[in-house]
Amino acid sequence: MELSQDQAIHEQITFENPFISLRIFQASSNRDGGSKWHYHKELEILCILEGRLDVNVEESQYVLEGGDVIIIGAKELHKDRCYQQYGLKYIVLQFDIEQFVENSTLNYFRSISQPGFALHKLNYIFEEHPDVARQALESVKEILHEVQEKREGYEMAASLQVKSIMLALLRNDTRQLIRLKERGDMTRLKPVLDYVEENLENRIQVEEVCRIANVSYYYFVKYFKKVMGMSFLEYVNFKKIKKAERMLLTQDVSVTQVADSIGMPNMAHFYKVFKKYNQCSPNEYRKKMG
Repeated sequence: MELSQDQAIHEQITFENPFISLRIFQASSNRDGGSKWHYHKELEILCILEGRLDVNVEESQYVLEGGDVIIIGAKELHKDRCYQQYGLKYIVLQFDIEQFVENSTLNYFRSISQPGFALHKLNYIFEEHPDVARQALESVKEILHEVQEKREGYEMAASLQVKSIMLALLRNDTRQLIRLKERGDMTRLKPVLDYVEENLENRIQVEEVCRIANVSYYYFVKYFKKVMGMSFLEYVNFKKIKKAERMLLTQDVSVTQVADSIGMPNMAHFYKVFKKYNQCSPNEYRKKMG
């Protein structure tokens, strides 16, 4: 590794449509050049159509040519270099994995978005299974087509293609780098997750969910973090902020009303938690994403 994350560029990615939380574009280059070390909180998939692109991701190096695909994880340091002699055409897909998380897929997506999980190590799947690489390339092309055409329901079509790619990685992970939680653990927590979903407008007490789960406080907080990969408070705040984001973009209400609607009437606390997930204030988010 040449440098730490503190020295790299933190790239801020803006989505054209915040309801699908992805950015996709096709680019080309006919000259020598490359990017500096950088990172972003979104996952990235690079698809090479023609030419050659050298990519460094953390400690790994990839020489990509036409038809090759790689995935880069959230906040993973990476840089690239292209060469005039080869020419280059490629597609870049960047997306916020958290926006594709729902209770039915939480067990799968959460395992690959944990801090410390080197998502780029899953690129062995594309190398060992050319059919999976071809499938991912076609899915990315389809997402690009849908976003460009913007036909009715294109958001749904793009979301389905993203999940198709992630499903292909999951089912072809022969090295079992993706470690899933036991289904019984998720089933046991389902009443708790349902309760949170139904009470986002209220102040959710840990003691109440302990009663629902029929376990002690100390057992619950440890068990929840082990299964979900985050504390119960982090999970509740995440769900509340996602609801706040939707309200800011779809309803003509004040920020104070939004905070009240997610059970965070303390504005200083609401701003602090919101900024943790979006690196900006609620008003800045509404202006930027609207």
